[in-house]
Amino acid sequence: MVDWALELAENPNAYVPLRPGHERVVTDRYVVYFGSEDHPAFNVAQRFRFAAEELAEVRRELHERVRARGRTACSWEVGSSAKPTDLVERLLALGLVEDDEPLRVGMALTSPPPAVSGVEIRRAETDDERRIAARIASAVFGTPFSEPPAPDPDTLVYLAYLGGEPVGRATGSFSERGVTLFGAAVVPEARGRGAYRALVSARWEDAVARGTPLAVTDAGRQSRPILARLGFREVCTIRALIDRL
Repeated sequence: MVDWALELAENPNAYVPLRPGHERVVTDRYVVYFGSEDHPAFNVAQRFRFAAEELAEVRRELHERVRARGRTACSWEVGSSAKPTDLVERLLALGLVEDDEPLRVGMALTSPPPAVSGVEIRRAETDDERRIAARIASAVFGTPFSEPPAPDPDTLVYLAYLGGEPVGRATGSFSERGVTLFGAAVVPEARGRGAYRALVSARWEDAVARGTPLAVTDAGRQSRPILARLGFREVCTIRALIDRL
């Protein structure tokens, strides 16, 4: 029986709905997701299931797929269930390098998080709202601003407001198993006032409304303590490596 909390947390790109212009390739040995940009974060391989002696062939095949789409790098996100079990060490020996935050923890929520007051959450439904969300993400993550993609009914963007001002944003990608949480960002001056927690609650509530009461995310060192206090449990670890062609 599949543990969907583990499977969705460890291999989200195998299940999240495809956005316009994105692509997913599923094989018995790996899943690779191609986003819209030539950046390792948008070209990610996961769910590795192959024998150690197949690594050279798998990597060559992945490189061919990446090059065919005009990309110059991809990420290998190696979860706890990956085979071979020493895949990270083998990849490092081949010259792959660790991501800026190489260790992430897959976390899952299966019961309601604590209520948050004083924060208003809205879905970013208009072009202006989506641009506000994109600007917050750009400022917090230190990435160039780009026009947000077209609306997608299964990938929702949320805005958090304090005193009527937008101070945070987050994304929820809804599949038939639950919601995968991405891209939570709160401006520095508004942190510690509940915006992050309210963004989690809003996405959880929408997952429950869809009949899929499961929220998962791969958490970095800053978000793990907050998520644990909200009721998330750790279900796996994920090592992120960069492969530049």
